Amino acid sequence: MESLPITIQLLSLVGALIFMAFIARLIVKGRLREEYSFVWIACTTVLIVFSVWRNGLTEISLLLGVYYPPSLIFLVGLFAVISFLVHLSVVVSKMQKSIKDLTHEVAFLKKELDEANQKKEYIMSPNPEHLTS
Repeated sequence: MESLPITIQLLSLVGALIFMAFIARLIVKGRLREEYSFVWIACTTVLIVFSVWRNGLTEISLLLGVYYPPSLIFLVGLFAVISFLVHLSVVVSKMQKSIKDLTHEVAFLKKELDEANQKKEYIMSPNPEHLTS
């Protein structure tokens, strides 16, 4: 297999470094949580490694017995996307349970507050029936 031209190698390296800077900026601004940033940093690191190591994908695919090296990229990418989607599904499920629990707690507290306000109004009324008997 032919080696990549140097211009494509440099463009991919610069692109990966710009993407790494973008991820770092999102982390600093607090728009991306640290636990999710590791995935993006790892992916960008892989891009940087393959940008520098020109025949890396070919050598790894030959080692794994993959005939067409770009298909290895799609296989790894598909696995990464599926893994990330499962992780996000677990996170969303936990948040949904937490929201349900918090909603129940707020409803109970609101009921208690309404009952306490009704008792207070009953005691403070100018003509309470419980004092006349």
